[in-house]
Amino acid sequence: MSDLADIAPSGALAQAGARPSIRPKGASVAAQVLPWLAAAAILVAAPLVFTSGTALTMMSLMGIMVVFSLSYNMLLGQTGLLSFGHAVYYGLGAFFTVHAMNLVASLRLPVPLPLMPVVGGLAGLAFGILFGAISTRRAGTVFAMISLGIAELVSSGSHILHSFFGGEEGITANRTKMLRVFDLSFGPQIQVYYLIAAWCLICAVAMYAITRTPLGRLCNAVRENPERVEFLGYEPQAIRITAFCLSAMFAGVAGALAAINFEIANSAYLGVHQSGVVLLATFIGGIGTFVGPVVGAVVVTLLQVSLSDLTEVWQLYFGILFIAIVMFAPGGIAGLALMHGPLIRAGTAHRLLPAYLLALGPFLLLLAGAIALIEMAFRVLVKASDGTEMSLVGIPFDAAHLLPWIIAGAMAVGGGLALRAVLPRMNAAWHDASDAAKETLA
Repeated sequence: MSDLADIAPSGALAQAGARPSIRPKGASVAAQVLPWLAAAAILVAAPLVFTSGTALTMMSLMGIMVVFSLSYNMLLGQTGLLSFGHAVYYGLGAFFTVHAMNLVASLRLPVPLPLMPVVGGLAGLAFGILFGAISTRRAGTVFAMISLGIAELVSSGSHILHSFFGGEEGITANRTKMLRVFDLSFGPQIQVYYLIAAWCLICAVAMYAITRTPLGRLCNAVRENPERVEFLGYEPQAIRITAFCLSAMFAGVAGALAAINFEIANSAYLGVHQSGVVLLATFIGGIGTFVGPVVGAVVVTLLQVSLSDLTEVWQLYFGILFIAIVMFAPGGIAGLALMHGPLIRAGTAHRLLPAYLLALGPFLLLLAGAIALIEMAFRVLVKASDGTEMSLVGIPFDAAHLLPWIIAGAMAVGGGLALRAVLPRMNAAWHDASDAAKETLA
């Protein structure tokens, strides 16, 4: 596919003597505010559409993961720091929040539950300063290894310091014992959802605002060329530690929201698995855009909840999806969607539809065959003690027989070959739509 960076509505401005039009300030402000108003409206209306308890729980988890993923993207996407231990600040924020909730409840302090995420944020910030002073001295692989070492250190310490971390059982709290505001007990899940949604929106706006500041631009510069930043008179390590601390602070807020939602904090919050989940969400959504981690958080949470009910090897599918995104769509899901923006504005995106529809059939065939092979292999190699009789999409069969393997293998291979044969047509359609968009926008 061709690079759409050349497609821009600036062709007319390239003429000699042409001057860019100045948009009214009010229009610019409206363009910046409207997306956030739309996001707020979606957050308010979502429980009115999805009213089940499962849906409320899932949307609450999505809100927590959105804050966590955006905080991680401040490191990886904005500053270029790959961390394997971001869950440290998430987990510590959760533990400090639970202890604060218990302290407020026992002393009957006039502190309402909606302020508890501030405790998590401050805890994340404090430990971000502590660990960031060490880890941000270097970037690249060294930083990644230091972050992994810190994660293992804190995770191991959580099993030793029982008085604070509570051992394997963790520390529990009761959110209904806090000071009530507007007679809200935060017992019903709907009230907890709106609390998480409010903090999610606040944090998202704050993190987006940071990306628009000179600090945000310097973070991008450090990511691209730290030597040039130093040549310009800025200290890359100071920029990295600032971004690191802010990222840890918002991760602490996400951990506090998780503690409020589950009313418990345990060592799993601090583990490498939690750091891996946020890394997957950020990469799958796309680290190249601000909206990418939001998309990734929603997709990963949805898949976690739904796939875990359908298959025991759902984590394997996550790994395959991650590999596929890294190999074939480095910009993530959001990057794939935003690639079509210029074509949609130019009115040429419809030229891609026939090629996409032609590729849909082979892709689904490949996907179905691969899923069947994975599930049968898991049944035969891992769950053989339960018998080889199984069913997929309501079709019963015996995985010990050769015929199901032949059919699944033929589907996977046939779908892959057919998809490969369709790719030239997809590329041709993309070039055609891109060239037409360039002519339209010129």
